[in-house]
Amino acid sequence: MAENSDFDVLVIGAGPGGYVAAIRAAQLGLKTACAESRETLGGTCLNVGCIPSKALLHASELFEEAAHGTMAKWGVKAQGVELDLETMHGTRLEAVKGLTQGIEFLFKKNKIEWLKGLATFESADTVKVGDRTVRARNIVIATGSSVTPLPGIIIDQERIVDSTGALELPSVPKQMVVIGGGVIGLELGSVWRRLGAAVTVVEFLDQILPGFDGDVRKEANKIFKKQGFEFKLSTKVTKAERKGDTVTLTVEPAAGGASETIEADVVLVSIGRKPNTEGLALDKAGLQTNQRGQIETDHDFRTKVPGIWAIGDVIPGPMLAHKAEDEGIAVAENIAGQTGIVNHDVIPSVVYTMPEIAGVGLTEEQAKEHGEVKVGKFPMLANSRAKTNREPDGFVKVIADARTDRVLGVWMIASVAGTMIGQAAQAMEFGATSEDIAYTCHAHPTHSEALKEAAMAVTGKPIHI
Repeated sequence: MAENSDFDVLVIGAGPGGYVAAIRAAQLGLKTACAESRETLGGTCLNVGCIPSKALLHASELFEEAAHGTMAKWGVKAQGVELDLETMHGTRLEAVKGLTQGIEFLFKKNKIEWLKGLATFESADTVKVGDRTVRARNIVIATGSSVTPLPGIIIDQERIVDSTGALELPSVPKQMVVIGGGVIGLELGSVWRRLGAAVTVVEFLDQILPGFDGDVRKEANKIFKKQGFEFKLSTKVTKAERKGDTVTLTVEPAAGGASETIEADVVLVSIGRKPNTEGLALDKAGLQTNQRGQIETDHDFRTKVPGIWAIGDVIPGPMLAHKAEDEGIAVAENIAGQTGIVNHDVIPSVVYTMPEIAGVGLTEEQAKEHGEVKVGKFPMLANSRAKTNREPDGFVKVIADARTDRVLGVWMIASVAGTMIGQAAQAMEFGATSEDIAYTCHAHPTHSEALKEAAMAVTGKPIHI
């Protein structure tokens, strides 16, 4: 396709999937360009998502430890602790600036041309970016996702905000309502709760964290309640009215029933994300989306149109930055004639609250649908490092096939679960059994010993419980 092409590869979108695809393609010797309409590279994740939210999560943890007596219990007494929200926001912006500039440097280093502007297809091999029209032998759609709107509720980014607005609040709300009990809502709700807001989470389903293991969902609910969260589960929001600095939400049982109102000074709408496929003029390239607005691909990330590929949030699967990154590497290698593979059965998920919540593979409920399983659990309360650090909440759970002992899923709640889950993912990638993990020596004292003990518990032989 496209004999007189300007580029071997044109990537549309410079988020975690797109910029990684562009860098890997350039490393493989392909003349590469990347179209991005933001003023900075890195997409949602680096600019208004994963990175800035983690900066605020960390900063708010430090404030809570100092202001609420946690440090004092360790003999570190801080007098007159005050919140400087402006400086806290500054640390967020500094993190974003450093990382986005880092990607710009990598583009220059790898001789990737940044085409600034919105990209739209003119044909299957031609794309218009701003005032420029370019042709490419291969085009990778990596346009990511955006916030799913809630019908009837207008986001003004002042009192009714989405995840972007929730990162930039100029003051701490007295009362915050989070619509949606998923990962993003719980993380951002955690930030403002630690800084002093009373937080109520309204969730349509009967439990928070949809898609996570049942035991994890129940335990997380208990932990967050203990931290001061209020939950209204099996509840739907039907209306939001702003009057001055107050928002009145009307809610009712998800199954129907009498309505009630909740007042807040900030409402965060966090009910999910949708693929960014509108505005690309996909029809001109011969492409259509499925009912969810996603672009269907094969195992190698090819669309039905030769020369057009798609990765990340615009294709089916979990909307996670690390999934998109792995797909970015794989698609570039496939374009270059190599073999790029992503094992979508082993994609970890993490909630960066305190404690962190993480999982990889099948939940116990999903695993039981495939056959008989064995389950091992180990409480963090019995882990020496967690106990010493006064981090008793949570557990590690290992789910294994009852016949082969192969690990099917690992779920955990622990202060460093996001780091711990990497070992579980690697073990599963290599087809490990619970016995493999149980007989792997783990350093003492570490939180990771809880994974070893949970694996030992699969066969009924944990040591410390």
